[in-house]
Amino acid sequence: MPSLPFVKAMLLRLLMLPNTVLAKAEGEEHLREVSGSACIFALNHNNSFESLFVPVLLMFLLGGRQVSFVIDWMYGHLPVVGWLMRQIDPVFVHSKPSKLAFLERRRVRTRQDVVRRCLLRLFQGGSIGIFPEGKRNHDPGVMLKAKPGVGHIALRSGAPVIPVGIRFPASARLGRTPYAGRMEVRFGAPIRFTSLSAAYRLALDEGRRTDAARMADTAAGEVMLAVAGLCGKAYPHEMQRQDHEGTTSNIPEAICPA
Repeated sequence: MPSLPFVKAMLLRLLMLPNTVLAKAEGEEHLREVSGSACIFALNHNNSFESLFVPVLLMFLLGGRQVSFVIDWMYGHLPVVGWLMRQIDPVFVHSKPSKLAFLERRRVRTRQDVVRRCLLRLFQGGSIGIFPEGKRNHDPGVMLKAKPGVGHIALRSGAPVIPVGIRFPASARLGRTPYAGRMEVRFGAPIRFTSLSAAYRLALDEGRRTDAARMADTAAGEVMLAVAGLCGKAYPHEMQRQDHEGTTSNIPEAICPA
């Protein structure tokens, strides 16, 4: 674990023990294609179990390199789990209220630009992890439509996107996604939006924010099609087409938490 101090390296190895039994990784060679560079990991989201063990697996395969995941704020206040989550310097999203009154009192209610905070991590040379579906999706066969945040982040930063598909083999037998169990984690080839990123930045510079939003939606859709192919789910959602009509509107805050 060359990227971690001794204590954190030992902690990561300890947390990896369940993965040695429960997780099967494929496509690790694609991680080497972005070795040492800032990148975006986009994953489908099935249950809470993977929210801890897949980031551990990813960081282990990266030799201890930190990946800051975009996660709901309440995870940061859970005993033990919250402490573990904070070790990866996550990007907390505070938009969802908690059903627990004592936690809800701790929620930050001021509007926060999650996209900008993710960009800051990338510009500082770090990597981020995003579940673009925005919430847990227990459907074993169909993915939710992606939030556009991953598209805005990819096109503004120019960072490559690594699609990651998470599949639970027991889903076929159960007819639903299990709450925990054996999982297959498949990494895809890096997706680079070089020309689309240039067009997106030009649209922003010229004030054509509707065009930029459409491009971000297109990029998010392309990422999720790649993720769908890796996790074995369908992605039936229509992507925005780019007509560059030059109209303007505000780009909504694009949030994509765990």
